[in-house]
Amino acid sequence: MTPAISVSGLGRSYRDHQALTDVTFDVGTPSITGLLGRNGAGKTTLLRILAGQEFATAGRVHVFGTGPLENDAVLRRMILVREDQTYPDLRVRHAIAAASLMYPNWDADLAGTLLDAYELPPARPVKKLSRGMRTALGIIIGLAARAELTLFDEPYAGLDAVARTLFYDQLLADYTAHPRCIVLSTHLIDEAAELLDRVLVLDHGRLVLDEQTDDLRGTATTVTGPAEGVDRFAAERTILSRRTLGTQTRAVMVGRLDERDRELARHLHLHLEGVTLQQLAVYATEHHDQPGLMTAKAS
Repeated sequence: MTPAISVSGLGRSYRDHQALTDVTFDVGTPSITGLLGRNGAGKTTLLRILAGQEFATAGRVHVFGTGPLENDAVLRRMILVREDQTYPDLRVRHAIAAASLMYPNWDADLAGTLLDAYELPPARPVKKLSRGMRTALGIIIGLAARAELTLFDEPYAGLDAVARTLFYDQLLADYTAHPRCIVLSTHLIDEAAELLDRVLVLDHGRLVLDEQTDDLRGTATTVTGPAEGVDRFAAERTILSRRTLGTQTRAVMVGRLDERDRELARHLHLHLEGVTLQQLAVYATEHHDQPGLMTAKAS
């Protein structure tokens, strides 16, 4: 099956800045993929190239088997909702109506339900909406479009925790009912972790981690306790970080644990704690010079 997204050797350079370098990956459908990385890592540039809003200076980008740039047949099958989304001088209901004409899978009932859920006033001009309300408008359009490829670029700006939870819940519910390819760029990794089938981590324009989330869970552990015990327990394992305060040491090590490991930890009076997806993403960027580190010692 042709992947929804196929990227090979992708590069994007500007006069004084290299935004992306030799990025290669495929994303199948249906799936929800998290695009992770710090500010300036290249996430927005990548999404804009996928959406045909910017051109690559190296490599190849295919969406549904063909190039997206100036390709109306492909562009009508996707939507990009950005954090800094701008709209014409329209009222909310007019923006919704205009979006409904662009996307063949548009769900008017879902749009209406979300307008009520986010308490967006249909008659209010978009330019008079608060930041959070403009964000909600983008979410409504992004979900109701039901595009085969849906790209969300930091879609929660200005939303409180309750509104973000509503977004995550509605995204998962609608994806379950109508599976498609969704790419979610986010800084709030642990909030969205349960949604994600796969993660792509960018750092300084390079892809430093590309793994299924199920394969990542349990691949690293934080070990805390007496320094001598931690050193014994972590012997011959790859250490991602290590800090000692007084007699206590805290180390993060790569490798799955079995029952014998857990029994040894109890014997040595050590505390074991799983490493979150967000922490794994951070470690991937810190150890970007060691490709495959997060999974090489995980079996």
